[in-house]
Amino acid sequence: MTTVVNNPAPVAAEKEGNSFLIGIIILVGFVAVLLYFGIPAIKQMGPVKVNVPAPQVVIPDKINVNVNQDK
Repeated sequence: MTTVVNNPAPVAAEKEGNSFLIGIIILVGFVAVLLYFGIPAIKQMGPVKVNVPAPQVVIPDKINVNVNQDK
């Protein structure tokens, strides 16, 4: 009895390279559009206002700084 081995035809490497190149071009185009429209939109928003209340610190009128302590 003989064994027949059918190997699949080799796939050309050009198809993978073309897909990678098209993906890079689309990615660069997306970043360019994002920067073109995004930067002016960010500039028009203005600064972010954060309302942080000032801490309330109570300072006594007299402070005892006697370093000579009685034993």
